Amino acid sequence: EVQVVESGGDLVQPGGSLRLSCVGSGFTFTTYNMSWVRQPPGKPGPVVSWVSTITTDGNTKYANAVKGRFTISRDVAKNTLYLQMNNLYIEDTAMYYCRVDGIGVRGQGTQVTVSS
Repeated sequence: EVQVVESGGDLVQPGGSLRLSCVGSGFTFTTYNMSWVRQPPGKPGPVVSWVSTITTDGNTKYANAVKGRFTISRDVAKNTLYLQMNNLYIEDTAMYYCRVDGIGVRGQGTQVTVSS
């Protein structure tokens, strides 16, 4: 069974940093593109915003809102995906999910709250 579990979310002040982790099981990271998506508070339903993707060959892509501040990476040996988030803004507050692209598997999410 393909599963992913996110961690690393926290309450942080504007300008602060966090690193999110996503540990996968039941699959090999190099088989699928992997993405981070997020759902801001107060927005119901399954609508999420795409944040970043790392492709099977290691190329990275970012939403304009996070470009230059967030970095996606992976450790294939550990089957772990990361999202390094620097210079956080209040509007980055959201539930962050790790997603296995192509098969639509997503974890339970980890909450990031940016507030002074």
